[in-house]
Amino acid sequence: MTFNGAWKVDRGENYDKFMEQMGINIMKRKLAEHDNLKITITQTGDQFHIKESSTFRTKEIDFTLGAQFEYALADGTEVTGSWNMEGEMLKGTFTRKDNSKVLTTTRALVNGELVQSYNYEGVDAKRIFKKE
Repeated sequence: MTFNGAWKVDRGENYDKFMEQMGINIMKRKLAEHDNLKITITQTGDQFHIKESSTFRTKEIDFTLGAQFEYALADGTEVTGSWNMEGEMLKGTFTRKDNSKVLTTTRALVNGELVQSYNYEGVDAKRIFKKE
């Protein structure tokens, strides 16, 4: 239940380079830098409900730790994968449907901030969120 709450994006590290590696065009990358993303997380045991709200879309996701599910990223890229707990960190491993390449995402609390880290094809990035 550590992740419960509303989190607003504050800053990013190498996020543009990560999106470029994902194949996202420059126009969408520039828009994503100013998406004002807010993530609301509700955890009950192994069940998660996540609401993602941004300037461009609102999406709600329900998943169970360890269970595969399908998801479409903000740019429309479809992936399938699952989230698991590794200690105090939430780790997601997702495979793109279009090219079978793997995207890894983690969420961890660091000094009261939610740090969401990404890795795709050797490029690492972070988005840091502050609790509202």
